Amino acid sequence: MGEIRCYVVRQNKLLERLPSMDAALAISEKKAYLWIDLTDPTEADFAPLVEPFELHPLAIEDCLDDDQVPKMEEFPGHSFVLFNRWRQTGGPPAVEEVNFFLNDRYLLTVHAHGLSPDALADRFEACAKRDLAEARHGPDHLLHVLLDEIVDEKFEAIEALQEQLDDIEERILDGSEGFQPGQLVHLRRSLLRLRKSLVYEREILTKLCRRDSPYVSEAAVYAFRDINDHLTKFFEVVEICRELVASIIEIHLSAVNNQMALIGNRTNFVMRRLTMITVIFMPMTLLSGIGGMSEWSAMTKALPMPVAYALFFVLMGVVGWASYRVLIWLDRRDRRSAS
Repeated sequence: MGEIRCYVVRQNKLLERLPSMDAALAISEKKAYLWIDLTDPTEADFAPLVEPFELHPLAIEDCLDDDQVPKMEEFPGHSFVLFNRWRQTGGPPAVEEVNFFLNDRYLLTVHAHGLSPDALADRFEACAKRDLAEARHGPDHLLHVLLDEIVDEKFEAIEALQEQLDDIEERILDGSEGFQPGQLVHLRRSLLRLRKSLVYEREILTKLCRRDSPYVSEAAVYAFRDINDHLTKFFEVVEICRELVASIIEIHLSAVNNQMALIGNRTNFVMRRLTMITVIFMPMTLLSGIGGMSEWSAMTKALPMPVAYALFFVLMGVVGWASYRVLIWLDRRDRRSAS
């Protein structure tokens, strides 16, 4: 069983909370209307509301299904509005559905998370009391007050996403090792979900401003236009954030490519040095092999042994120095050609 709160809104009076649904249904004042707030309702909770409020079964089904896109539909006896609430939780934003049944005699709100520390029912009640002067004008004005609160909460979620994006960008530019590419992936998914939600919600506000609902007065249209302007601004901010995500991904890939290029240059330099050492010592190794197999002694048998081996070491030094100079000349020539 969910929680049901019943209120009556009268002109020039404070918001009054009623003790029960029966007390709410007993009110028949012309200059007053009812506000019924349902938190975590079940199908049984809707049973006593179907007949007096003429609730359509398809609208009730949408309230019980959490996997719906924002929309506005007209049913006999009421207008149905489904909106998304974005709540910042420190990680990825939590998305919750908020449903509204609008009539000229009542406003019925349906949502979840009544037992959380950030209970939406308490926030709605505080908003209604804060903007009671506007809510007294009718259910459509109360709908504006509650939608405005939901849209303002979206701004907090967007700001949090922007801060995460700026933090990731700074870490990439600073070359910090704490960056994880998966963070960008999760951030991009949140932005895509938020963009999708804003697209449908702008359509809802366009319909309300066009007065597609017979329960929206001319005076309330100006208030809904203000919400529509906010959603348009948020949509543009989300689009900019999505472009920044793509740019940050390119920056990250460029940084990775630069690091790989530096590693490749270092490897090439090391290999060049090793190659030079190998080339220098290769002819010396040949000479030492010849001398070690007594061929050198046979070639220099007319010379004393100390002189022969001294001549041998001088010859190795000359060959090594000549190889080194040739390699240096070739290296300088290649650098001049490359530049």
